[in-house]
Amino acid sequence: MTDEGPRRLRKRRRTRWMITGTATVVALGVGTAVVLTRVGSGSAVAAPQGPAKVETAEVVKTDLADKKSESGKLGYGIETALAGRKAGTITGLPAIGDTFDRGKSVYKVDAKPVSLFYGDIPMYRPVGPGVTNGPDVKLIEENLKALGFGGFGNPDEKFTDATAKAIKKWQKSLKLDENSTVAVGDVVIAPGPFRVSTLVASLGSQGGTDVLKYTGVNRGVTVKIQAEQRDSAKVGSKVTVSVGGKQTTGTVQQVTLAAPDNNQGMPGQEQDTKFDVSITLDDPAAITAPDASSVDVRFTVRSHNGVLAVPVGALLALAEGGYALEVVEGSSRRLIPVKTGLFADGKVEVSGPDVREGMQVVTTS
Repeated sequence: MTDEGPRRLRKRRRTRWMITGTATVVALGVGTAVVLTRVGSGSAVAAPQGPAKVETAEVVKTDLADKKSESGKLGYGIETALAGRKAGTITGLPAIGDTFDRGKSVYKVDAKPVSLFYGDIPMYRPVGPGVTNGPDVKLIEENLKALGFGGFGNPDEKFTDATAKAIKKWQKSLKLDENSTVAVGDVVIAPGPFRVSTLVASLGSQGGTDVLKYTGVNRGVTVKIQAEQRDSAKVGSKVTVSVGGKQTTGTVQQVTLAAPDNNQGMPGQEQDTKFDVSITLDDPAAITAPDASSVDVRFTVRSHNGVLAVPVGALLALAEGGYALEVVEGSSRRLIPVKTGLFADGKVEVSGPDVREGMQVVTTS
């Protein structure tokens, strides 16, 4: 839920006292006060009273952020399907929970390993002697160099004899056919290290099917949001994650269109568009709850930086409309009008020609 507006506003109503035949003085905040009290006869009686002790707060310059909470689930992030593209029979599979980094054999087809390469584009043709320039050539060279099979200089999109020699050395290390060509199904491409979350294929399946589903290797949080919340869940934005009394921060890593719900609505009724948000924990050790635990995730809806703010309880709601602050200056007090801005975390943004940082104001909290 978003932080609500002023819940604890102090109300100040200006009342005109009509007192016949009596001259009355009311001194506020200095020495002894004279308090007017109504009695049954309609007259006013003055009673001495010591100065009331009040709680004050300082007007501070700070950053405020209005946040919205959503329920998420602790795990390893969004699952991604890994499609097999090597013809043959699957003869080896990993186990759920296994992790892989660059160069490792993920599964086997016809007893030959299919290795993991990092990249942002899939293999779309064999890369070998005679191939034209392209980004897939650079992808192969980048991975070969990272695995220690260089000799071609800086990775680029041009296939050379040195590239062919590096591929041949890599193939020899894996006991593959040394033909200097990386076929489409010889490697699987992923953005980085991954963890096996689900096995789709089984031993004996054909290699051209989906083999498994994977996630990131570090624990994180997955949240489903509505389309209108998309702007508050941009990749790279910060969130707050809470579970079991512990709290940490996280970073939005990935946002993908969510699969339609299985429960269809009424005929003719369109389903709401939703997105799956994958969040990495900035400090994975800070959350020790078990996998699949429900967590509270707070997204920043809007923020104002470097504004003047006071506790919400310092606002005075005036009978004639608007708001004021009761400023304490030594032994005296005075009211100054203010405009309110963002409400967040029990504070409110205030502005006005008379508001200054460091002022002491009366508050209820």
